[in-house]
Amino acid sequence: MKPDKKKSLIKIVVIFVAAFFVGHFAAKAVEVAGTSAIQSSEGNWGLSFQEEGKLPVANASIEEMAKYNAYYAKDTQEKVLYLTFDCGYENGNTPAILDALKKHSAKGTFFIVGNYLSTSPDLVKRMLEEGHIVGNHSYHHPDMSAMDKEAFAKELGELETLYQQTIGEPMKKYYRPPQGKYSENNLKIAKELGYKTFFWSLAYVDWNVDSQPSHEEAFDKLLKRVHPGAIVLLHNTSKTNGEILDELLTKWEEMGYTFHSLAELTGEKE
Repeated sequence: MKPDKKKSLIKIVVIFVAAFFVGHFAAKAVEVAGTSAIQSSEGNWGLSFQEEGKLPVANASIEEMAKYNAYYAKDTQEKVLYLTFDCGYENGNTPAILDALKKHSAKGTFFIVGNYLSTSPDLVKRMLEEGHIVGNHSYHHPDMSAMDKEAFAKELGELETLYQQTIGEPMKKYYRPPQGKYSENNLKIAKELGYKTFFWSLAYVDWNVDSQPSHEEAFDKLLKRVHPGAIVLLHNTSKTNGEILDELLTKWEEMGYTFHSLAELTGEKE
């Protein structure tokens, strides 16, 4: 082989090998980025509302969360809303919330803890009788983000057992992380246990019973931030929520929104 041809062949081989390794490591980088997207955002569920009436930027994308049967909104332009309520204890506001939902023929999901079920079984039974879903918010409402599978399963299982004893039927496997704290491992464990995990894409600071927002403050947040496909989080302990829900649902309806069950979002039967 002539020297010039030999040099050309060596150059071609070098270029080929370099291209192979560049492609290989680029693919690895994409793979790592994909698998660590949720890991890098572990901790507290967070939202950034960047444009009025639009889906906020969340810790992870709808597609990334779907790998773990986890949801925080529906990717749609259709004006649908999914109403959810976190119930830590009863302080007199839930009946008004249920009345408003019934008036508007809206089906919600109530995520309850052990204390709520123990002290307010009649309200839980009313939720079910009126067509709502009752989900698992854990028994003791701890930070579950660092729990191993055994502890995680025990926390959810204790509420499942109490629910079966109280209601006489199995609890639906819908889970909302207490305090909004989570980890990728949590999501994996919940999926392995047969649970679907629900975060949210619309909420406001309504949980502090000693510093309740005014009606105007609540409407300002909830009307500006509402968007197609939102999973709405409201707390049953909020006096403001009990007082405004009927009017809030009316205002959302006037904006063209309709209310749907989480079971419809997941494609399950209620």
